[in-house]
Amino acid sequence: MLDPQAALALQKLASHNAQAGPQPSPEQLRALYQSRRPFTEAPIPAVGISRDHRLSQGSATLTVREIRPAQASAQQVLPVLLYLHGGGWMVGDIETHDVICRTLANAAGCTVISPDYRLAPEHPFPAAYDDTLATHAWMLAHAEQLRIAPDRIAVGGDSAGGNLAAAACLGLRGLPHAPVFQLLIYPVTGVRTDTASYQANGQGYGLTQAGMANYVAAYLGPAGPDGLTEPWRAAPMLAASLKGLPPALVLTAGFDPLRDDGQLYADALSSAGVPTQYVCFERQIHGFVAMGGLIDEAHTALALCGWALRRALG
Repeated sequence: MLDPQAALALQKLASHNAQAGPQPSPEQLRALYQSRRPFTEAPIPAVGISRDHRLSQGSATLTVREIRPAQASAQQVLPVLLYLHGGGWMVGDIETHDVICRTLANAAGCTVISPDYRLAPEHPFPAAYDDTLATHAWMLAHAEQLRIAPDRIAVGGDSAGGNLAAAACLGLRGLPHAPVFQLLIYPVTGVRTDTASYQANGQGYGLTQAGMANYVAAYLGPAGPDGLTEPWRAAPMLAASLKGLPPALVLTAGFDPLRDDGQLYADALSSAGVPTQYVCFERQIHGFVAMGGLIDEAHTALALCGWALRRALG
């Protein structure tokens, strides 16, 4: 059964999104995503520090947000979570996921670093992946200034951000100060949109099969999946091996087209010997974790994530 709060959220979102028409542009989708925040988000938690930095990445300049928890002293060296926002690689930014990042910082007792990575279709693959690794390198270079512990880094994200987090763990595997934990919230792990959960949940639950296919196409660019080099950077499930990756918590939602992406990846991690916890919120929809103003289980999910991060990072 669909959570009644999730059903009400779907009604509100459908009414809200209808104003953009049947084929909204990326700019319209971004504006819609921003404009729904007043009725979907939980109240903004107070934190110790929230400030933005600038990171040069090739010819681009990224904004990177640093959030320190409310309970931390000014000089305390903290573990850190590199968090990548969701939005199909096309929408969303550090503002749309600020409540999530603040909540996780307070719950886990860690600093959260959130980059405003470049979006498709203007910046297709591998721009967002490259920005993720650049942010990790920037964190290490500024660890003393940020008062973070380079040996206690987690990487996490939701949806497309979960994809970037999983890919980053693969790209950083075996390197000094590689992540020690990965938090994957309904992640995209493949480039197929024909799994059983896409068939069951591809219409009527917010994120659609056709919508996700459009996101994937925009992210991969004109070359499509056949033009990928090192395809695991876009689809972590395609990695030749998952051995040696950091422990993981994978969360999914039962009425999400991406449910199988998360479950199959969790199973593959476990088969590769990676300590992995998998939790499916059976009555929930894609994106519910960002809807704490409408869905109570969003708070439950973030509390679970905070506990797992605190336990993993020490």
